Amino acid sequence: MLRNFFMLAACALLVAAGIVRADTSPIPAADYTVSRSWRLGGSTGWDYLALDATGARLFVTREERIDVVETAGGKLTGSITHTAGVRGVAFAPTLKRGFTSNGRSNTVSVFELDTLHVMQEVPVSGMSPDAILYEPQQNHIFTANLESSDLSVIDAGTLQVVATVPLPGTPQSMATDGAGHVYVNINSVPGRIALIDAKSLAVKAKWPLKECANPTGLAFDVANHRLFSVCANQVMAVTDSVSGKSVAQVIIGRGSDGAAYDPELGLVFSSNGIDGTLTVIHQDTADEYRVIATVTTKVSARTLTLDPVTHRIYLASAQFGPPPEVTEDQPRAHATVVPDSFSILVAQPK
Repeated sequence: MLRNFFMLAACALLVAAGIVRADTSPIPAADYTVSRSWRLGGSTGWDYLALDATGARLFVTREERIDVVETAGGKLTGSITHTAGVRGVAFAPTLKRGFTSNGRSNTVSVFELDTLHVMQEVPVSGMSPDAILYEPQQNHIFTANLESSDLSVIDAGTLQVVATVPLPGTPQSMATDGAGHVYVNINSVPGRIALIDAKSLAVKAKWPLKECANPTGLAFDVANHRLFSVCANQVMAVTDSVSGKSVAQVIIGRGSDGAAYDPELGLVFSSNGIDGTLTVIHQDTADEYRVIATVTTKVSARTLTLDPVTHRIYLASAQFGPPPEVTEDQPRAHATVVPDSFSILVAQPK
């Protein structure tokens, strides 16, 4: 996603300019709370977080490596290195393999889930792979390629690229129903979702997202056929995954770059990096949603992952120093992470 806190701040300016603007909603009492913080340190940034199938290990992408953290106590137990510009992680549990999208090297690293040993590095067919997804029905790995606006499709068994799927814009997060469909947020104004047939690898539909600018994070309620796209203008757009019909829009915080759905609790979450909040939304019915809590996290905590068994939410955050002076040689200077300030936050029901 080119997950950059300062890019999200710039997106917030679109709101101020009146592009698909959302009003501020009242803040109700929180049902979730940040119960602990695990300091991992280091001076690099981060992107996606992912839990393995057991929920015992949290994989945290850190630009040049992946930190692997045991969730029982927050101890760093391993790392995966030589992943230039790593952004996302996907798992194929039946193959006992994991996959990383390496944005700067335009590759996917394949590693053994048990040992974390990197087996192979596979070149993708596009440029700047970001989000990565395992689709079990066809046994395929999908990478969302930012600079080429397409998807690379890799056979998870043979590790061969089998297709490149052109998209109608820059792809962001992806989701699958496990039954042959892949959904991709398209980062545009207005936002869109592309529906991909996992067997034919064709784009079957391109649906507009009502009142949504530049969607990033995507969550999925498979049972009720509802997609949840978080957008740069403080909106979560709810879409019917069968018809593409707009179902609802919910006010969220600023700088959201992550979304999750808890099917047991009927809750949808948005991590808001600019505000330093977690929006908790209750699904009253498949078509009705309301904010029930706005939980204080930390500014910069923009990405998250959910453990649906424990209902814990893991978020990443850090402190940032002032940006360096803009020069002719470095016109796009960004603030850097304060050394050793990077932490994982754990939010859970009270």
